[in-house]
Amino acid sequence: MELNTASSQDSGLASVMVPINLGAGAADRVRLALSLAERFGSRLIGIAALERAVLYLGDGTVSVDAMLVEEATKAAQEDLAKAEAIFRRVAGHYNDIVWRSAIDTPLPYITRNARAADIVVVGRQSSLDAPQGRMALAPADLVMDLGRPLLVAPPDVAELSAENIVIAWRDTREARRAVWDALPFLKRAKTVTIVSVGEGAPEQGTHDVRDYLALHGVAADLDVRPKITNFAAQELIDCARRQNSDLIVSGAYGHSRMREWLLGGMTADLLESTPVCCLMSH
Repeated sequence: MELNTASSQDSGLASVMVPINLGAGAADRVRLALSLAERFGSRLIGIAALERAVLYLGDGTVSVDAMLVEEATKAAQEDLAKAEAIFRRVAGHYNDIVWRSAIDTPLPYITRNARAADIVVVGRQSSLDAPQGRMALAPADLVMDLGRPLLVAPPDVAELSAENIVIAWRDTREARRAVWDALPFLKRAKTVTIVSVGEGAPEQGTHDVRDYLALHGVAADLDVRPKITNFAAQELIDCARRQNSDLIVSGAYGHSRMREWLLGGMTADLLESTPVCCLMSH
């Protein structure tokens, strides 16, 4: 399938949002988001939020000393200005950028502002990755309330070809949502592979998904593997490597987060170890 150059009006991605923190990979995430905005002709929104540091006293109360509050506010404003500088240094040449920031709790601020975006780009935060600082957002928290697809990038990834895409398919609401959300990428891909792994894989309706995508002009192959030797997430990662894919599309938390935390699950495993970008929807 040939790549095309659809306008933002019919591409499905008119607005790309990238939260900024002061971690080492911040500039790479802006570059990744910028590359998507340039490809789809989208608006690029940089965003950051940071709470004031507060002083807890020995008796457990919080200091409200006016001078300390002023100093904390100034420090937060300085860090937000640094985040904006990163965004503008990388994306300032682009002709449709917007900056948003506030002294606020990062997670609810970003989720509220996601109403202005078609997709949000963040960095992976696993035990293997360097800390991203107080403005960082855990993808596992963000995807639950975002109401938008979340593109999670591993460290040192600054571009996404999405020419070969792997869809992690289980017949869940979250997976159906993810396939719909990924259509702007799927329509431009050269190859798409629908992968269902593990017990019950043949009963997951992969043929229906292939036929559905065909109605949208997307040709897809099937890879159904009921017998696997690795964790499901590792099977997907291995398939992505075989397909030379740099994007996995997956529903997020088809089971409850508590169950995944206790027993393990696809979403948690992907967020911990994926070497390629993941587009996730809940």
